[in-house]
Amino acid sequence: MNMPVRARRPARSGAAHGGLAARLREPTQVVFLALLGLVAVGCVLVALDGGQFLTLESVVGIQQRSAALGIVAIGQTLVILAGSLDLSVAYLISLASLVAAETMAGRDGNILPAVAAVLAVSTLVGLANGLIITRLRVHAFIATLGVALIVKGVLDHLYDGPAGKVPESFQLLGYSRIGPIPVSAMLWAGVAVAAWFLLSRTRLGYRIYAVGGSEEVARLSGIRTGRVVVITHVLCSVCAGIAGLLLAARLGAGAPTVGTDGGYDLESIAAVVLGGTALAGGKGGVAGTVGGVLLLAVLDTVFNQLEVNSFVKDVVRGVVIVIAVAVYARRGTRRPA
Repeated sequence: MNMPVRARRPARSGAAHGGLAARLREPTQVVFLALLGLVAVGCVLVALDGGQFLTLESVVGIQQRSAALGIVAIGQTLVILAGSLDLSVAYLISLASLVAAETMAGRDGNILPAVAAVLAVSTLVGLANGLIITRLRVHAFIATLGVALIVKGVLDHLYDGPAGKVPESFQLLGYSRIGPIPVSAMLWAGVAVAAWFLLSRTRLGYRIYAVGGSEEVARLSGIRTGRVVVITHVLCSVCAGIAGLLLAARLGAGAPTVGTDGGYDLESIAAVVLGGTALAGGKGGVAGTVGGVLLLAVLDTVFNQLEVNSFVKDVVRGVVIVIAVAVYARRGTRRPA
């Protein structure tokens, strides 16, 4: 009677060790381990340079620096998981900041109408992206790039520089904090939790993964694939609009170049890729994207404290992204023995 029990124990122990090893190889765990390693290296390098890395000021700065990019990256995660892409977010952020600032016009009573206007504009842009992709059968790269150029044309025609004014009460969104946690970081956390719940606890989340994994199989399974792609693009654009509101709060006005100057289109895609989400869709998640955004923010903070020039910054960031994609790709092609 004891023999079966003894036979099972080694197998169970081996499975447990194998499961732990497998978990440590998952992209989400990898990006957070890389984040911890980067923090450790940053502490050493800044200390050798005569400074201190993990001060309250730097921690708050990392959170504030990552908030806008994090919100955009969460939206980008949704469309990439569905097998699509959005290159219009940078110009939409600029447009959203201007719509918000001009609608507010420095008046507290106009905050809610301004937020509603930004969300409405963002929804329309996302709807346009989704319908062009699904109805006109235009590749996501070309479709969203075309919409981005349309928005750019509107911005160039209507604005020569900053416009509008944000009331001081709304600017608290960009600069106030509760203890060491900025309100903007709380907003990012709220968006991330909402997206995580959508992907892991709702039928729409299952459908997003299914469409990204194989659109044809999803269609044959009865999923309305076009509707799923449109919804993800609307959600991505809404996230870009929220980021525009946050940046307007920081600047105190709207700016026609705030989105492109921040490079939020390519930066958001880079953060998603660093987090282990496959560009082909169907694999990844919000937690990895959060780690990818924090990794980029910490890297920028290290560069700033060491006063590294912009050329070296871009080179190192590019190398990090390429290495991350290569590592994930190699692991994705391995087969269990």
